[in-house]
Amino acid sequence: MKKVGLWIALGLALAGTSSAQAQPADLAAARAQLDALLDRTYPELEALYRDIHAHPELAMHETRTAALLAGQLRSAGFEVTEGVGDTGIVGVFRNGDGPTILVRTELDGLPMEEKSGLPYASRTKQSFEGAETFTAHSCGHDIHMAWWVGAARALVAMKDKWHGTLLFIGQPAEENLGGARAMLADGLFERFPKPDFGFAAHVSSEPAGTIYLRSGAAGAASDSYEITFHGRGGHGSMPSATIDPIAMGAHFVSDVQTVISREKDAAAFGVLTIGAFQAGTVANIIPDDAVVKVNMRSHSPEVRSLLTDGMTRTAKAVASMARAEEPTISYLGGTAALINDASMVQQAATVLKPLYGEQVQLVPPTAPPVAASEDFSEFVSAGVPSLFFGIGGYDPEPIAQARASGTPLPVNHSPYFAPRPDPTIRAGVSAIVMAIVGGVRPETAAPGNAQ
Repeated sequence: MKKVGLWIALGLALAGTSSAQAQPADLAAARAQLDALLDRTYPELEALYRDIHAHPELAMHETRTAALLAGQLRSAGFEVTEGVGDTGIVGVFRNGDGPTILVRTELDGLPMEEKSGLPYASRTKQSFEGAETFTAHSCGHDIHMAWWVGAARALVAMKDKWHGTLLFIGQPAEENLGGARAMLADGLFERFPKPDFGFAAHVSSEPAGTIYLRSGAAGAASDSYEITFHGRGGHGSMPSATIDPIAMGAHFVSDVQTVISREKDAAAFGVLTIGAFQAGTVANIIPDDAVVKVNMRSHSPEVRSLLTDGMTRTAKAVASMARAEEPTISYLGGTAALINDASMVQQAATVLKPLYGEQVQLVPPTAPPVAASEDFSEFVSAGVPSLFFGIGGYDPEPIAQARASGTPLPVNHSPYFAPRPDPTIRAGVSAIVMAIVGGVRPETAAPGNAQ
């Protein structure tokens, strides 16, 4: 996931259901059953997490990882199909009449060197863009896979507590925001039952074991573009005989920021970042071309359109002022904003808060916006209303030390990112399983899940 500071929720008070609210006896018993099951099986889940952590694979190369998870689902009793959307896997478990429920995890790691110091740290290398590079699960997908397997096992073991069909998806290539789209293009919702609603979760550097529920945008839209400014190269001593693409690119980098500062509503979330500027070879040659790469984040379709339009207009205007031909603007990829279903958030708070107390936090609307992006949004956009949980993964002590010293904690995508597996994996399993057993669903979904 493209993420920095995911689920900023430290110190936020729970809004909504009181922890003193009485628990339905069946949910309390189900939680006790789940806790006992986790006590017995947790060592296996952590061993799986450590194995995956030590052997990360890059987007669309997750062959070992996919095979490992496919075996886990088969042993739990799922019908499993591999190779969906290239390296994706789909597991189906039918348990009578009821809704079809999607539960998704990601499979891929990152092209970076891990520096966490963990005894099971990755030293794996793979080819990336033509060069061998270290790979690491510095985003947390390894932990996600462990709680996904734990949830699959638990739901099968507790099948008397719910009815319906489970669609467990192991999605490739989340890091480049292409895997969900690839699975959909491969007929995911035609070849398999289309889900009525879905769940997913992501670990962060918040307090370990905390379950965060957030209405509205749980992830930003992300759009990346490559802009090539076409000039006319020549000798550095004779700039009047050239059209300088570096000057065009420099103007663009500066001028495009006014789209944020002068066109976007100050109260609306939007970010525009220049991530790369590539041009020239030596000091005394003006090159023919300059390439600028842009990434934009937004929550609403209106701001997303405004940023794209403003970026395009600015690039063309810069070229026009330089008397150059129009720039080449290429879309590199992206995904829509990830919007949580509001009714599912409120129902999850009602179900989970009495069971887990202050471990469950409902993030208020005044919390800082989530700027990270997640292509789980592709499933939501395809008609699957969903709830995307945030799960804390860091001990309170280092969090307090970081606050006291003013030193930021390592966040997702840091080479030092090292969430604590226990209680983080348990929290992910608990959030997903108890939400399903508790009948969390969109208001428009048909009944028939929880008993």
